[in-house]
Amino acid sequence: MKALVLSGGSGTRLRPITHTSAKQLVPVANKPVLFYGLESLAEAGITDVGMVVGDTAAEIREAVGDGSKFGLDVTYIPQERPLGLVHAVLIARDFLGDDDFVMYLGDNFVVGGIRSLVEEFRTHRPDAQILLTRVPDPRAFGVAELDASGRVTGLEEKPEHPKSDLALVGVYLFTPAVHEAVRAVKPSWRGELEITHALQYLIDTRADVRSTVIGGYWKDTGNVGDMLEVNRTVLERLERRVDGEVDDASETVGRVVIEEGARVTHSRIVGPAAIGAGTVVADSYIGPYTSIAENCRITDSELEFSIVLRDSSIAGVGRIESSLIGRHVEVTPAGVPSAHRLVLGDHSKVQIRS
Repeated sequence: MKALVLSGGSGTRLRPITHTSAKQLVPVANKPVLFYGLESLAEAGITDVGMVVGDTAAEIREAVGDGSKFGLDVTYIPQERPLGLVHAVLIARDFLGDDDFVMYLGDNFVVGGIRSLVEEFRTHRPDAQILLTRVPDPRAFGVAELDASGRVTGLEEKPEHPKSDLALVGVYLFTPAVHEAVRAVKPSWRGELEITHALQYLIDTRADVRSTVIGGYWKDTGNVGDMLEVNRTVLERLERRVDGEVDDASETVGRVVIEEGARVTHSRIVGPAAIGAGTVVADSYIGPYTSIAENCRITDSELEFSIVLRDSSIAGVGRIESSLIGRHVEVTPAGVPSAHRLVLGDHSKVQIRS
């Protein structure tokens, strides 16, 4: 069984972070979201992986390499522009051959992995198997309709009036039967080749399409709020580990990870929280659900429920919360207390107390 991992896409909902970084490489608990998916594939016994890449191909290649560090053998499949999930299957036809495969969206996060799902698929081997989860607003997702026995009877992509609250999770399992279906798909009103249409084709031709409703945690990490929520969920599973330097004037409380080479002085860190290698925290408070990546400097500040990416500096700015701060960022107090001086990227959102 092979895997097709989708790592293209522009990540517009995560701008301005994704103006300069692949959305699949934004870290959760100081590890890229994509890595969690690759690890779950390896855990499920899948080693042959096709990675669909787009404009950020060079960055993805640098991070993933040949896949050997995950126990995988990765083949890169260039995609000129994202034209839908079906398009990814079409361009990966030579790689997939006539093997069964799992298609995994690289910016999705499934707590607990997919091992049991893969084992179930291998045992029963339906033509297709999809994951579903209940969501409060299904209009932003592919939505499934089930009959009384739980069989999939219909699928819609981002419907204005959803027929259920069951959204498709970004993990799909297929036999080679899907290749006929994807060749039959026409572009949707969005101009994309939708995977829901391919699944509907299988249903209409009486193929065996099964579903599993997952009760565990799943997130499409497509926006800042979802990234912070996933970060919170992963940090809650941390085991305390202090490999860095913490002076006697500092206090660490609960599930705190301080990587080797990090230094904490005259500060208080309340877990769950993660401090990356080479980062310095001085005269500061780091609150729960915060991850600070490597080589950052936090001085005379307070952070809570936030993600700070590598090589950034925050100094003397009071309290920051519910924030996603990119790489090589400097956050400092304004020189004039009554004024704000801002340099903001496209699509930024700023809240200022007057």
